[in-house]
Amino acid sequence: MPVPQLAIAPAHPQRVVFLGTPSAAVPSLRALVADGFEVALVITRADRRRGRRSAPTPTPVKAAALELGIRVSHDLDDVVTVGADLAVVVAYGRLVPTRILESLAFLNVHFSLLPRWRGAAPVERAILAGDDTTGVCIMGLEPALDTGPVYSRAETPIESKTADELTSELADLGASLLVRTMRTGLADPVPQSGEVTFADKLGPQDRFLDWNRPANELERVVRIGGAWTTWRGKRLLVHRAQLADSPDLGAAAPGGLVGVTVATGAGGLELVEVQPEGKGRTPARAWLNGARPGPDDRLGS
Repeated sequence: MPVPQLAIAPAHPQRVVFLGTPSAAVPSLRALVADGFEVALVITRADRRRGRRSAPTPTPVKAAALELGIRVSHDLDDVVTVGADLAVVVAYGRLVPTRILESLAFLNVHFSLLPRWRGAAPVERAILAGDDTTGVCIMGLEPALDTGPVYSRAETPIESKTADELTSELADLGASLLVRTMRTGLADPVPQSGEVTFADKLGPQDRFLDWNRPANELERVVRIGGAWTTWRGKRLLVHRAQLADSPDLGAAAPGGLVGVTVATGAGGLELVEVQPEGKGRTPARAWLNGARPGPDDRLGS
């Protein structure tokens, strides 16, 4: 099979096509416009219904593009129809075919420190793994997943940030790094080096709170969003929690409650905000007062 001849990015692009979908891509689009780049076209995913009876709603990127007066398309092939000299991708949600990469150079804003966390969920995987830092890479796009050379990178500490908080921070960091890199000049990107890890898409089991695990691991699961357990056979979402400070758990088994603190495989996790199945979000103490747990009740049952 012949090696594809990918288009080469110009040193100083000016007319660009932008590809993106979620709100995390919007800061980069706005930054390009504010910095004087000509965004000739925006490619984004099709409008979607948020409920069975609701009207289709545009993606956050489409809404921003229309506000900025930029033409929008849902057809990826339109990338090569407007005479752009570069395409910029931020969380578009689809792989770009090789035939298009051969026709136009692509720059990608990726929310990790490549080659760590290539793939669909780099922010969440970095949190779950307990990484101290993450960041943004401005990279050239290749047919393989997130393998392209890196033009620039910036780091930030993860600390106790949630996935939403960290994504928002990385979106702003990536936007400023993108325009700075493009203004400096796209020359001599550096091939990725180091251990490769993959950020697979998250499933329900990634968000399941197994109370046999240590409290610090479970606290990270809560921070990625959508964490869940069960209570008396029904699902209970845990929206906010924190490590308990020197908990006195007595002989409580994993999943057992001592007030709003849950015994785990190591340490205690203090519930802050929960959501019982079929109900709204509520402070954990209010839920506990209504639940009235007995001596044999425990989470995960």
